[in-house]
Amino acid sequence: MANELGRSTSPYLRQHADNPVAWREWSEAAFAEARERDVPVFLSVGYSACHWCHVMAHESFEDERTAAYLNEHFVSIKVDREERPDVDAIYMSATVAMTGQGGWPMSVFLTPDAEPFFCGTYFPAEPRAGMASFQQVLASLVDTWRTKRDQIDGIGRRVVEQLGAQQPPQSATVDLEKAAALLKVDFDPVDAGFGSAPKFPPSMVLDFLLRHHRRTGSEDALDMVAKTCERMARGGMYDQLAGGFARYSVDGQWIVPHFEKMLYDNALLLDVYTHWWTVSGDPLARRIAEETADFLLTELCTDEGGFASALDADTEGEEGKYYVWTPEQLHEALNPDDAKWVIDLCDVTGTFEHGSSVLQLRQDPDDPERWQQIRATLKQVRSRRTYPGRDDKVVAAWNGLAITALTRAGVILDRPEYVEAAEAAARLVRDVHIDTSNKLHRTSRDGAVGTAHGVLEDYASYAQACLTLLGATGNIEWFKTAEGLLDRVIEQFVADGSYFDTAADAEELVWRPQDPTDNASPSGVSLAAEAFTTLASLTGSVRYETAAKQALKASAAIAARAPRFAGRALAVAETIASGPLEIAIVGESAELRRTAFSSAPWGTAIVHGAPGLDVPLMAGRDLVNDRPAAYVCQKFTCQLPVVLPEDLRRTLKPAD
Repeated sequence: MANELGRSTSPYLRQHADNPVAWREWSEAAFAEARERDVPVFLSVGYSACHWCHVMAHESFEDERTAAYLNEHFVSIKVDREERPDVDAIYMSATVAMTGQGGWPMSVFLTPDAEPFFCGTYFPAEPRAGMASFQQVLASLVDTWRTKRDQIDGIGRRVVEQLGAQQPPQSATVDLEKAAALLKVDFDPVDAGFGSAPKFPPSMVLDFLLRHHRRTGSEDALDMVAKTCERMARGGMYDQLAGGFARYSVDGQWIVPHFEKMLYDNALLLDVYTHWWTVSGDPLARRIAEETADFLLTELCTDEGGFASALDADTEGEEGKYYVWTPEQLHEALNPDDAKWVIDLCDVTGTFEHGSSVLQLRQDPDDPERWQQIRATLKQVRSRRTYPGRDDKVVAAWNGLAITALTRAGVILDRPEYVEAAEAAARLVRDVHIDTSNKLHRTSRDGAVGTAHGVLEDYASYAQACLTLLGATGNIEWFKTAEGLLDRVIEQFVADGSYFDTAADAEELVWRPQDPTDNASPSGVSLAAEAFTTLASLTGSVRYETAAKQALKASAAIAARAPRFAGRALAVAETIASGPLEIAIVGESAELRRTAFSSAPWGTAIVHGAPGLDVPLMAGRDLVNDRPAAYVCQKFTCQLPVVLPEDLRRTLKPAD
């Protein structure tokens, strides 16, 4: 038996191509082999930036003895959770149901019919802290498989039945005021953010609160955003040298990061800081937005024009080694006065192993020019270190988030290179990921499309990105692409009024997942609500408006009891409560376009182009005395057109 992962397009799977384990990719052939040999399946799910995935791989999957035992008694399947979120969702639900907790690496043992009968996460190579070793687990399961096979088959069937019986609760409406009040109760008034350690960047919740402030004038909502955005940006979770946010803060004060950098986090946070700047004008918001966008372009952009998925936390076997500094290293890099100044400014006090620290910037430097010179020097010195590994697969959903954020930031901040990068990524997804039958594939790498079909979040996120680009570029092709994909969503992802994460014509799994929770990234159903709301605003279509309302129903119950896990759904509900607005800009005017993007409520549907552009919202809209004009509408009923940016700004100003 040979390891098959060398043929994969997933960088994570290819990391395991040299393991002595005879890994298989997820396929019917792998399960057919298990049935033929009458052995269980060992399913290992992880992702490239996962620290403990690397640890378990080194301890167990690179070990010849462990690999030989796996090869003799199991069919071993390795899955990249970022490439197959449908598989991950099913077996994570099973893991949580059976153990009360989940995480990665996820280690699940299945019957040859793909039914889970034993679940866990990381297993150490040697017994410790009450945990059995991985080899002990394997030996016990082999014995159970031989002696208690009927029990195993029964467990698997019951788990699948329970998963299939789960239906997301639905509610008719989303109570926005109640959600904001619950978030205030959960807000940390000392260190900002929500809840206790570890603290994750609450991007979608912040977006909701900004939209809520815009609609209601709530100062509490804006205050929660301002305090959280400032603490995140000034702490150790943010890379003060090159921009970009780490995955989360281990502590409650935003000091100690878990160092992996994810595309989806940085795309969502770019959008939040851009949004915050339009509301507050705070220079910190603009600086972080620009630095985060620059990080996407310089460190995550691929040769083909897309955006890579992640940067690893580890280098040379140590988490965060690339990012941290000791006082001695700073003295080596800088003159004595500058080193002492930076040590004080950036709070280098030995937070980590070996007396090292991340750089923080708790306040603006008293000499900004000096800081910029030192920052450039430290970036240059750091560039000589071993760079973190990069997972350079292009994920359609996460590229959609990046395209949307970069487009908005590029127009609002007058950085056309951001819009150009967004459009290049959109072209890559359109040209490589969408096949001749209009099916969207989830991933590509080096310009070659992966085998995994797109899930709901891929279709909805990328469609919304195309509709955002329509407003920035006036290119009708983006409208047509989005409309075609969202028509397919209605046909393939909706049944009896409910949204599913996988298409009806996709591979049949033991359970068809549907999860409306906004977690690390927005759920597919929340993204669908957003995209359909935008498309309905551009077309006036009742069909698309109904699809948006159906999607929001799935999130309303979550928003009512746990708004932290319904941030994107709440944001979309705010857009709907605000109108939603529609803006048609006829003719070429960068200033009208910038004013529309920056002054309108987030989520407003914007289109611009020449008279007669084939988008329903543009029908009958003409130039005014041969000058570009902006039409502000609701439900296709428009106010008188304006030609001056200041008049458009006044039209869009929130009512007192």
